Amino acid sequence: MTGTPRAGDLRLDPRFVQRRLREAGLRPRHNLSQNFLADVEVLEGVLREADPGPARGVLEIGPGLGFLTGGLLAAGAAVTAVELDRGLVAVLKETYPGELDTGQLRVVEGDALDQDLVRLVEPPYEVVANLPYHITSPILHRLLGEAPRAERLVLMVQREVAERVAAAPGDMSYLSVFVQYHAKARVAFRVPRDAFEPPPKVESAVLVLDPYPGDDRLDAAAEDRLWRVVQAAFRERRKMLHNVLTRQLPVPPERVDAALEATGIARDRRPQTVAVGDWIALADALGDLPATR
Repeated sequence: MTGTPRAGDLRLDPRFVQRRLREAGLRPRHNLSQNFLADVEVLEGVLREADPGPARGVLEIGPGLGFLTGGLLAAGAAVTAVELDRGLVAVLKETYPGELDTGQLRVVEGDALDQDLVRLVEPPYEVVANLPYHITSPILHRLLGEAPRAERLVLMVQREVAERVAAAPGDMSYLSVFVQYHAKARVAFRVPRDAFEPPPKVESAVLVLDPYPGDDRLDAAAEDRLWRVVQAAFRERRKMLHNVLTRQLPVPPERVDAALEATGIARDRRPQTVAVGDWIALADALGDLPATR
């Protein structure tokens, strides 16, 4: 199989995936959380969300057998694909030799966690990824934590993680505060287990993140203070905000009281109910924090 087949040209189903793996002498590796997309409608949905344009830089994490890679290439995108499995790297190179020769496709063999992800592709760029569930959080921190950030991220992740990231106040977590500080987040659509071969034990979802402009962020010192406050609060996420902050931050209770009053945040609020903007205001009202208690 060579060339750049469009998503609609693929007869993609579990048997097709099984056959491609057999032809390559491969089988799914559970230790790498390998579940291969086997549903063309889901693939087309991911491509619609990514909407890659001609010569647009795309960082693809976890290309697998290269079905989504082919759709991105067919749209004219310049794809840098990061793949850990050496056998799958060989499949990609055998499937798209022409695109490798022209430089439209670059394959980086290795663990995504070992890569300087935000510098693999010249900006402006986008990210498309089918993320193994156990590395979703660290990958999000790598992609959003420093510049140059992608202009859009379209991520296949565990459904519960996608919903947690995009949660509204009332169901927030540290991860949702972190991501929503950096980007507008939404769950584009859910993906059933049988859309993969082999089927994972949990449902998935496509999470779309649109990062905010760089000048919307705090300076380094204020951002560090923000994360210290948020992390402290979520160590006891079901406790009242006043109580948990006085226990977890190296400041006297009256300083916490004054900051809560100044920002209009009730003492008995729980951390999961606080929106990103209120966290920023609270961290600012608390001011500089001592290094230790």
